[in-house]
Amino acid sequence: MSYVHHTVLVVDNDPDQAHFNILALQRVGVISPVQMASDGEEAISYLSGKGAYRDRESFPLPVLMLLDLKLPRISGLELLSWLRQQPVLRRLPVIALTRPETAGELNRAYELGCNSCLIKPTSFNTLLVMMQGVVQYWLTLNSAPELCAGADSERLGTAGKSEGLTAADLVPPADMAAGADPDAKP
Repeated sequence: MSYVHHTVLVVDNDPDQAHFNILALQRVGVISPVQMASDGEEAISYLSGKGAYRDRESFPLPVLMLLDLKLPRISGLELLSWLRQQPVLRRLPVIALTRPETAGELNRAYELGCNSCLIKPTSFNTLLVMMQGVVQYWLTLNSAPELCAGADSERLGTAGKSEGLTAADLVPPADMAAGADPDAKP
């Protein structure tokens, strides 16, 4: 089976791991764009449609994000916190694909709204089997949420199209890169 119009965003700072993730997704039938971001800042730019990612025809909103929690600048946990604060993007399914140092890291990811946490496999064959399950569930069996509701849906059109998305629709990442606690109360 092939999966068309199912853009997946892979966020991983290890270019080899990202390459293997993309290759595995393609091998199991994801033929639509599999997009890549190498850190949290680039992922925010992609999701916000800023800079090089302004053209939504070339860089559509994803229907699924695979996220490494260990990223430079803005960590995967900080990216997840930012994402869940975005009215337009908060429903985007996110799978953490990582090598956690502690169980607390995975628990924190779930607290921040991660939909699933998977441990990066050590072999490509195991990765293929994992991606087959991910694709089968998240792109076939799962009923994907609309990324926005109400008036936002009318302005943005269908999921993955964002002609009307502006910077005003997104909450800025604030001081995440400076190490501020994204959940701190003012």
